[in-house]
Amino acid sequence: MRLLLTSAGVTNPSIRDALVDLLGRPITDSSALCIPTATYGSPYGGPASAWRFITGQSPLPMCDLGWKSLGVLELTALPSIGEERWVPWVREADVLLVAGGDAMYLCHWMRQSGLADLLPSLQDTVWVGLSAGSMVMTPRIGDDFVEWAPPNGGDSTLGVVDFSIFPHLGLVPDNTMAAARRWAAEIAGPAYAIDDQTAIKVTDGSVEVVSEGHWKRFPS
Repeated sequence: MRLLLTSAGVTNPSIRDALVDLLGRPITDSSALCIPTATYGSPYGGPASAWRFITGQSPLPMCDLGWKSLGVLELTALPSIGEERWVPWVREADVLLVAGGDAMYLCHWMRQSGLADLLPSLQDTVWVGLSAGSMVMTPRIGDDFVEWAPPNGGDSTLGVVDFSIFPHLGLVPDNTMAAARRWAAEIAGPAYAIDDQTAIKVTDGSVEVVSEGHWKRFPS
């Protein structure tokens, strides 16, 4: 897949240009499915957060960018309806817009639903992650970000990319650069701390930081 891993959505012209480049066409000519699942796993999320994300009422730009079409893909529903129905929906979409919330909860339902297994075949699809929607694609999120406890414990996520992400750098008191350094030392692998004006663009294994803000790369 082609990935745009953001902290807070498409928050500036540079990130928007990166999205259009990944799509290979204007946003207005692209069909999107949004995935609100992660919001339900977070103690700070819930039905109202999911509604704001889907309807574009959130201050985090994702679903309100002017898509040609927009649908909702709720991962917790997929195991009960069968792959023969939902897999074509995913394959027909140009982009998947993945909400923030709890990365471990999202990872659990990506595996349970079968979406994680489908990812390698979605070579023409763009994944746009917001916070947890970005972190789920990394190998680990770090103990600091584990809130919903997965059945098997740990902090391992999907590992689609080989680096980890510390989002919302500088936004809240706990997300300082000093905290990011401590987190990166625990991760003990390649990692990025990014603020809400920064995204990471991944295409064919090539990693590019797109930013109008602040970020830091931590080597392994």
